[in-house]
Amino acid sequence: MPSALSHSESLQNPRLIATWLIGGVVIGVSAMGLYLAFPLGKRRKKKGPVRVYMDGCFDMMHYGHCNALRQARALGDQLVVGVVSDEEIIVNKGPPVTPLKERMIMVSAVKWVDEVIPDAPYAITEEFMNKLFNEYNIDYIIHGDDPCILPDGTDAYALAKKAGRYKQIKRTEGVSSTDIVGRMLLCVRDRPSSDSHNHSSLQRQFSHGHSQKSEDGGSGSGTRISHFLPTSRRIVQFSNGKGPGTDARIVYIDGAFDLFHAGHVEILRLARGLGDFLLVGIHTDQTVSANRGAHRPIMNLHERSLSVLACRYVDEVIIGAPWEVSKDMITTFNISLVVHGTVAEDNDFHKEKRNPYAVPISMGISQLLDSPLDITTSTIIRRIVSNHEAYQKRHERKSESEKRYYEDKTYVSGD
Repeated sequence: MPSALSHSESLQNPRLIATWLIGGVVIGVSAMGLYLAFPLGKRRKKKGPVRVYMDGCFDMMHYGHCNALRQARALGDQLVVGVVSDEEIIVNKGPPVTPLKERMIMVSAVKWVDEVIPDAPYAITEEFMNKLFNEYNIDYIIHGDDPCILPDGTDAYALAKKAGRYKQIKRTEGVSSTDIVGRMLLCVRDRPSSDSHNHSSLQRQFSHGHSQKSEDGGSGSGTRISHFLPTSRRIVQFSNGKGPGTDARIVYIDGAFDLFHAGHVEILRLARGLGDFLLVGIHTDQTVSANRGAHRPIMNLHERSLSVLACRYVDEVIIGAPWEVSKDMITTFNISLVVHGTVAEDNDFHKEKRNPYAVPISMGISQLLDSPLDITTSTIIRRIVSNHEAYQKRHERKSESEKRYYEDKTYVSGD
């Protein structure tokens, strides 16, 4: 049997040398191909949490925004949210109703948000996208199925799509900031000039959230009337699904929470800090109208409930809470403390015979909290009414894109 080739003999064998060289080239080319296909700087980490990014103006934040953030969070382990600056909004959309500081408070308070980036750009540039990937370790950029077109007609998320790092979620039907502003602008638009200092017509039309002309198909502004269709599944998605512990200190606070804003968030934050479980009572539409005027609420009971449920400081809500806090209610929910803020639109109850907090006051479990922000629902309405011409132009531009979206809308799976 012939012996194996010696080391010196193998080095002199041309066929063997050629085989080694070819094999080395194949391995080298394969390695280079893998490197080019998955460069080290752009490959997603195999270990560690999946981080997703979503941005937006989040002006007059509502449950639609919150549902978008909930869906985005479900696509990863950590959700980073970029809040567009006031300056960028003015250039691309017109003046925001709520300034950046308030919008940051709102977004930070959403239970599905892990991190917030202030002053995010309106359009994702290549520089900012690389910053997201390399500094914030973002794996995917998320946006809704409704198109986001820049003033120059280009897609705001074109770069993310090209990079293969884009994911889409389903838009929440029935509400938008444009729609909410429209509910109020319709009232101002149809008000006669002689009524400039009289808000009676404003109140009459607020009671329905739209003008009678539009509903009847008459010569209204053409603003689309929103019809929110509440489902039990949506409420479950927003709920914590957990009750208080056996010895939990339960704090109760109630209100309309209409046009949910930063003032609401801050008083809820304080209330939650006084106990282990925060129970929030949300008044019915009829109760709100009876105590704040026929023009309220702007948002209906289910819309307001979802906005409150999305807040990280809230553990549970009573949908349609009674105006008066009774002894039976305190016993049923095992309430330890009833609180309300110094800034509210119906604090006149102190002058009335029917103080809704009379029972908890008599029991020694009532506390008045200093509201951190002097903001109410009327504050938001006044901002729009006082600058209604600017918001009118913005609303008309946005309404056109809203109209096109609903005309071309097709079914998109998801929730």
